[in-house]
Amino acid sequence: MNRTPQLGFWVAAGVATFVLAALAALLWQAPPLNLNLIWQDAYYRHVTQFSFYQAFWSTVLSVGLAIPVAHALSQRRFPGRDLLLKLFAMTLVLPVLVAIFGLIAIYGNSGFLAKTLHSVGLSLPFSIYGFNGILLAHVLFNLPYASRLLLQSLEAIPSEQHKLCAHLGMSRWQKFKWVEWPRLRQQLPHVAGLVFMLCFTSFATVMALGGGPKATTIELAIYQAIKFDFDLQIGALLAIWQMLLCTLLTFTLQRFSHSRPMNSAASKVTERWIRDSWRAKVWDASWIVAACALVLPPLVMVVLAGLNSKLGKVLTSGDFWSAVSHSLQVASLASSLALASGVAMLLTSRALRLKAAHRRANGVEWIATLILVTPGLVVSTGLFLLLRNITDVFSLAYWIVVAVNALMALPYVVKTLSQPMWHLAQQYELLCASLGMSGWRRFRLVEWRALRKPLSHAFAIGFLLSMGDLSAIALFGSQDFRTLPLYLYQLLGSYQMDTAAVVALAMLIMSVGWFYVIERLFAQRPLTKR
Repeated sequence: MNRTPQLGFWVAAGVATFVLAALAALLWQAPPLNLNLIWQDAYYRHVTQFSFYQAFWSTVLSVGLAIPVAHALSQRRFPGRDLLLKLFAMTLVLPVLVAIFGLIAIYGNSGFLAKTLHSVGLSLPFSIYGFNGILLAHVLFNLPYASRLLLQSLEAIPSEQHKLCAHLGMSRWQKFKWVEWPRLRQQLPHVAGLVFMLCFTSFATVMALGGGPKATTIELAIYQAIKFDFDLQIGALLAIWQMLLCTLLTFTLQRFSHSRPMNSAASKVTERWIRDSWRAKVWDASWIVAACALVLPPLVMVVLAGLNSKLGKVLTSGDFWSAVSHSLQVASLASSLALASGVAMLLTSRALRLKAAHRRANGVEWIATLILVTPGLVVSTGLFLLLRNITDVFSLAYWIVVAVNALMALPYVVKTLSQPMWHLAQQYELLCASLGMSGWRRFRLVEWRALRKPLSHAFAIGFLLSMGDLSAIALFGSQDFRTLPLYLYQLLGSYQMDTAAVVALAMLIMSVGWFYVIERLFAQRPLTKR
């Protein structure tokens, strides 16, 4: 049996030390650890309740509406479907402020919808700022993502089951009830739990659309306590409070989530063996069009709004290109670090699983997901408190932001690569062992060729997440060091809307462009005979 790679253990130890050091600084700053102080304070009690409230309704709408959207997409094949699914996959990692700018351009007080209604003597019935805007933004980000995950479950149904339903003369509803719904039900706890966690720890969305004290989450309260009030004890106490809540949510999610593995015999054929009718076609088309109407208009408005008179001025601005340079540097370093760390940890956990040491393997992979329990802003807060008495924190801001962004991308890298790497080991481990193939030679001849696509996808996700992140840079950014998200947020805060529109367009183009470039660079090349 091959020796277990030790590098993954060292990487896991480094990640754990990094996070635990930040948490130790928080505990040191809040020595009484009196969490009752939070619950006794009416404001912080409201902040906690609002965090749960907005996350609950965001999850209900995102996942509830994703079910008919995913079902409709599983039933229909149409021109542009693959492009739409790629767009759905990108919404989760799309820079948050870009999508928010598009929402404001449509639903804002001076947006397209408000102007259209005003021209006919009506007014917009809601405000984009506050709970309504937060809910709308979360649905925009998470409904397409949830639809993609649920669609994978539906497409994993073997074609034999579709044929059997047709032979038994099942109606559309009977097929959904007895075949498709059990598949969806297996995946729903995992999807709903993941969406809830993403909404509960949302930072940039609430920061941009929050309507003051009435619409503030715990994460934003941490930022306000440290950045504006410089109340380090309250900031530390809130960070520990959020960490405890996230830990409880994570264990609850693991308790109720038992996602069914995808069947290798899943049907990918276009023939779906369904009893079709015009009503079914209208029903499916309505949900697909509704999903497109939610996702596409904000992106279109970003493009239209960005083509304004400030375009030339922004493109010749030193501040803009400085922000672009910092964004690309941070994204490149953070995504490379996350990918290398994720692969090292998965090589170790995979070797442990081959030796039936599943508990140790799960432990290694769980360390990679620590950031889901301790969100980036909490880690940033701890590092700020840890380093402020040792050195000038802002002199290390660049490397801290890179490290925190790499840590935030690590769970997505591990999630993307864990199953492909495990399946590859199951297929080729014995063959590689019999050929004496290991180390770099095995990686070059086997791993790289088989895993090029998931590796490119993992790197692209990490790159876009890091390029669009606001949580770490919001705490450590300055006039000399700011990325595009911070630059855009500052422009929106000073109501320079035309300039902000150009920056948002640039971020959108860069996100889509880099996603395409990265996938092309890693594109699977046909094997040639030597």
